[in-house]
Amino acid sequence: MTREDVAQGPLQAGSPLRTPRAAAVAGIVFSVFLIAALVLLRLSVPADPRVPGIWLTDPGRRTAVQIALSLIPFAGIAFLWFVGVLRDRIGHREDRFFATVFLGSGLLFVAMLFVTAAMAGGLLAAASHASSRPGPDVLTLGRNVTGLLLNVYSIRMAAVFMLTTVTIARRTEIVSRWLTVAGVVAALVLLVAINFSDWVELLFPAWILALSIDILIASPKVSPGNTEPAPRS
Repeated sequence: MTREDVAQGPLQAGSPLRTPRAAAVAGIVFSVFLIAALVLLRLSVPADPRVPGIWLTDPGRRTAVQIALSLIPFAGIAFLWFVGVLRDRIGHREDRFFATVFLGSGLLFVAMLFVTAAMAGGLLAAASHASSRPGPDVLTLGRNVTGLLLNVYSIRMAAVFMLTTVTIARRTEIVSRWLTVAGVVAALVLLVAINFSDWVELLFPAWILALSIDILIASPKVSPGNTEPAPRS
């Protein structure tokens, strides 16, 4: 079987029809889950880590935090699927340098997001037992560590992921140009302004949501005989 025969096979011919929708669906699932998790956490947990852990005794807040932490693994799985399908959509036009940074920043973002959720879940589980409830100093330390992991490292890796995605998208023209401009602005805000407001972190899933919707809208424009996505305006 020649290379030309493989290129014209049913899997190769069908992939342009499937992968854009798969990337869009995965991105939408990731965005919805992460936005819901972050909003629940910000509304339930005091912004100042020095606040005593009295909020842990509130059943409503504890339930909201537990729901938020349970959503994060599914958000991470959807994000990994989004990254894989997006790379498949880029295809042979992928630049090795930017592809390495794109994949590495995405994996680091998910890894640190999972570590943050695991630490927060451990604190919540320890605080649920009255006999072995950690003291205020331990709670403050845990809150500081999880806050640093999320805001300083994980979100800034998300900003790097956005910048590399924008660069690849601009070169390959697989998304609308306004999304590339919005991605650069949002990434710069995440890099320099995340310490001013915790709500800024919502820019990342919001941009992924807009990118996914844009891909989903554009996916029917790819014809069965064309293996490359059409340039976007």
